[in-house]
Amino acid sequence: MKRLTIFAMFCTTISLAQTQYELIETGTLGDRELKVQLPRNYEENSEMFYPLILTLDGDYLFEVVAGNADYVAYWDDMPEAIVVGVNQNETRADDLFISDNTFFPINSGAQFFEFISDELIPFLEDNYRLNDFKVAVGHGDSANYIQFFAFKNKPVFQAYIALSPSLTPYMTDNLTSFLSDIKTPLFYYMATGTKDFGENRTQILELNTKIEVIESEHLFYAFDNFEGANHYALANQSIPKALQHVFLVYQPISRAEYKNHILPLETSPVDYLIEKYEMIEQLFDIEKQILVNDFRAIATAINKNKTFEYFKDLAKLAREAYPDALLNNYYMGRFYEATDNPRKAIKAYQEAYIYQEIDGITKDDLLDRADRLKEEFGY
Repeated sequence: MKRLTIFAMFCTTISLAQTQYELIETGTLGDRELKVQLPRNYEENSEMFYPLILTLDGDYLFEVVAGNADYVAYWDDMPEAIVVGVNQNETRADDLFISDNTFFPINSGAQFFEFISDELIPFLEDNYRLNDFKVAVGHGDSANYIQFFAFKNKPVFQAYIALSPSLTPYMTDNLTSFLSDIKTPLFYYMATGTKDFGENRTQILELNTKIEVIESEHLFYAFDNFEGANHYALANQSIPKALQHVFLVYQPISRAEYKNHILPLETSPVDYLIEKYEMIEQLFDIEKQILVNDFRAIATAINKNKTFEYFKDLAKLAREAYPDALLNNYYMGRFYEATDNPRKAIKAYQEAYIYQEIDGITKDDLLDRADRLKEEFGY
């Protein structure tokens, strides 16, 4: 594939996301237009590699996806991503052409499929710093179309955002069968609205009933049925929720995650925290520092469940994550207090004086704890 020209670039200051338009020459489809939004400070962060969000129907859907991706990443609820839109304003029917017999892409539809998987993705990998996590976004016919990529021997995408998919015959059964047998993590989001096209809505609701009962540790599925939303309006409502779902593991521990997943644990909540951040690194190739918010959530669960022995493991993890802060001393003191070793608790609290305060936990707080224990035990 040959890049012919870059004919526009906006927002080139480092404080804003960068969007560029590219005209590229393909092997089978002639010249095709792309919209590409690069993350903020893409040029300056030259060692960073980013997830790809590939959006079909880029002529109208790209701005919705790109704007939301930039906004959500700004608040660190998802990693920064490279968003690419494939414009299809004049070629959509040909690009998404499906056989009336096999109900799989044929002719121009098959050529477009090969363009995406065999030309466009390698082109983007060669010209931009992409990691291995790739998301496909589609709407209506293109939402149905992106699902064919899942059926390749080596799926192109690890996440699918299907907005009111116009499901072809057998897609429900094929997709359900595929999702039931996956062996690696896959994120799937689907949406409809109460005023969606009638046939779309009926088929989507049927597909949802089949997917939501799949028991798989590898499938991460979410579905929305927006009240009052029609086929077009639901796209604008769906994208923020879809991005939140796809990148859920990247986000700080929420009240729902705490209540539904951490508090009921019969195993170590510290192991849960470690595994959460290992999954972030595995999926997104990002070594994200454990948030103090997440330490607090685990500590609250330990205290609530009276499993105080886990404070020792949490303290060790805090020392690794924040070696210059007093978080380690705080949790070690909590551990010694709960396991009837007040002398060691006092020492842990007092030694915090040489470390930095963090997130509202102060040296005076820990010294007050030490003084309380001295008075209580007569030291």
